Formats: sequence, structure tokens, C-alpha cells
Amino acid sequence: MTAPDHEPPFLLRRADALTGGFDDAELARMVRRGELRRLQRGTYAHSPADLPTDAAARHRLTVLATMPGLRVPAVVSHLSAAVLHGLPVWGVLLARVHVTRRPPVSGTGSTRLRQHVARVPENHLTLVDGVETTSVTRTVVDVARSVPFESAVVLADHALRSGSTTRQDLVDCVTRMGRIPGIRAAARVVDFADPLSESVGESRSRVLIHRLGLRPPDLQVRVRRRDGSVMARCDFGWEVHRTLGEFDGRVKYGRLLGPGQEPGDVVFREKRREDELRDHRWQVVRWTWDDLDRPRGVGDRLLRAFARGGR
Repeated sequence: MTAPDHEPPFLLRRADALTGGFDDAELARMVRRGELRRLQRGTYAHSPADLPTDAAARHRLTVLATMPGLRVPAVVSHLSAAVLHGLPVWGVLLARVHVTRRPPVSGTGSTRLRQHVARVPENHLTLVDGVETTSVTRTVVDVARSVPFESAVVLADHALRSGSTTRQDLVDCVTRMGRIPGIRAAARVVDFADPLSESVGESRSRVLIHRLGLRPPDLQVRVRRRDGSVMARCDFGWEVHRTLGEFDGRVKYGRLLGPGQEPGDVVFREKRREDELRDHRWQVVRWTWDDLDRPRGVGDRLLRAFARGGR
């Protein structure tokens, strides 16, 4: 297991507050005044102005507040473990803290706690922020068993890309878990996942292309000039159709900014790059976040580009 991290600065535990000279009445007054926010029984967070606004960051705080107060031992798992590991949780609700308990236990939890029942071997456990948590490998498989395919692919792609797990580790985990609910869905996600997918938008794009029944693209395609120099590096490529695909997210343009550059400089540079690609008979199709919710439009544009590229 990894060594536990320090207590997050947002949290104040009742036991620590009492040791520090507070009493329950004073804590209650601080909650009423908005100086503290009660996260779970016996755990508070400092002023809401200091709390993270991101849903995953808030969920992480709630997980850390929940675990010490549980009367029955449990490990953080599924989506909550994904949050603690820093994996992207796209298109899912983080309404409840997910934990796994070893059998025999009964019930599914409460409005704040989602209880899963399973045997978790020691090599599937680690410590994150001082809390016993399923490993990245086990977490990816558990999430893939329990959320829609697209959300699971986003998470699995990131885990592979970051080096937090390997495809073989995921395959072994799926195999050893045996015939349990959702394991076939998890195997499908593991088979589809690709470490070359560099963002949530690119992972979602791969799922969109797959669902449209189009030929799978190559990823992170380098297009070279006759002298061997790199003309462009594109998210997706279909060489047989002389077509390149680019997912345009705002974050991508932020990454491309050089020292002293403005966003307009990046846009101009990208336009020049695209003009050169077209001069070399490559078709270029771009899509955005909004387009991912209109897959047929992206598919039609790709098919038209395939047709032009094949002439």
C-alpha cells in the first residue's frame, strides 16, 4: 500500500475540535453562521467560500468525511475510488459515496452511501489520502461493470494513458473476478480502451465513431512531408480515406499557446496547418463538444470526407 497523505485542510473532525477547546454548541453556532458546513456526522468543512466548486473535488471531500464515521468496515470503491485516484468521471452522478464490504452483509446503503458487496483481495487495495481504497486496476473494472460504456471508456483510457494500470492488469482482473454482474460489459470496455486517447473529448469521439459503425481510426497520427518533417499531428486518421479528424476542445487550444501568444495566434497557426494538409490532398474534419451530442452530423461529415479523399 502507499503511504497515507496528510489530512485535507478543508476538513474539521468533531473529535479534533473538542480536543481543541470547542464544544458541540459552538460547532452548531459556527454552522448556523456559515463558518462551517456539516458534511457528514462528526465531520465539517470550513467556510463554503473555501470549498472546491468542481463536483469531483467536492465528492472527494465527502468521501474523506464519510469513511471515518462508518460503523461497519468498508473500502472506498467504484466511482468514489475513481475520484480519489484522480480519474475522470464523465457523465455520471456523484450523489452517493461508493464503498465495498465483504460478505456477509445486507442492504444497499442509504441516501448518502452506496454499498457494494464483494470479496476484495489484498492486492486490489491501496491507501489514498489515508483511506483504504480499491486499486486503480480494480476501480476501472468495477466502474466499467456499473456505468454506461462511454463513461467507462473515458475513465479506462485515462488510466492506461497515465500508466496507472496496464491492459494486461485489467484483463487479469476481469478474468479473476469470474462470472459476476457486469463483467462482460467491463471486458468490452477493457478491449476498447486505448492509451493513445489523450482527453475526455477524444475518448468520447472514439465511442461516437464506433457507434456509427465507421472504420476505427488511427490515433495521434503524424502526417509527414516528402522530406520526412512532421507537417501535423492529428487526433484521428484514416489513411485509406486520406482523412484526418480533430476534436476541438478549449483545453487543447490552451495547451497549444506559446509564451506571449494569444488564442487568435493559435487559431491562425491551426488554419495554416490545415491549409497545408489540404494542399497535400488530406481531408480534415473537425468537431466540438456540442457536436458529440449530435453524432449523425459528425458521421455525415466524415463520410463526405471519405468520399472526397477516395477520389
